[in-house]
Amino acid sequence: MSHDVWPWVVLAGLGAYHGLNPAMGWLFAVALGLHRRSTSAVMLALPPIALGHLLSIAIIAAAVVATGAMTDERVVRQAAGLLLIGWAIHHHINGHRHRVRVGMTAGSAGLVLWSFLMATGHGAGLMLVPAVLPLCLSNSPVADISAQGSLPIALAAVGVHSGVMLAVTAVIAFSVYRWIGLSILRTAWINTDLLWTAALAITGLLLLLR
Repeated sequence: MSHDVWPWVVLAGLGAYHGLNPAMGWLFAVALGLHRRSTSAVMLALPPIALGHLLSIAIIAAAVVATGAMTDERVVRQAAGLLLIGWAIHHHINGHRHRVRVGMTAGSAGLVLWSFLMATGHGAGLMLVPAVLPLCLSNSPVADISAQGSLPIALAAVGVHSGVMLAVTAVIAFSVYRWIGLSILRTAWINTDLLWTAALAITGLLLLLR
């Protein structure tokens, strides 16, 4: 695979994973639909959830671009690696203790806030750093040496990731609400938190060893 293509594949793949993860939104959308007995409630919950997720990862992408414009990419990579490992440890120890509480009467603003805090708490934006680094920093063939030149690419990266996340979340939420039902969580449950913690730690190690 081309060196220029793989970061976009990673961004899309992480978007799909975040869409599959019930903690990132589809389970809440289904719960809202069941509570209000409305398919439209499921669909209307999705854009605010995607927006909150987008805002969370956009902050990290902007920080990477700004930091990379002022310092060496190796320093940014090592700092990101240490942060990912630290976040993995924190998430493993405390992740289950700090759930964001939003009621079934939540409006769009509440859903945006809930999604933003959930994505931030899971370190969703941090996992995008390995893909954003080669796209946006000065040694990338598609990036300008300035933060201003890298900004459109960072925005495109955030857009690709969030678009895939929204699409997967919508498909799963609608399918579970209309056909599958929540009983699938009792028979086909996967510990996504454990997988995510491992992914954070492994990615951090790879950044440090690269």
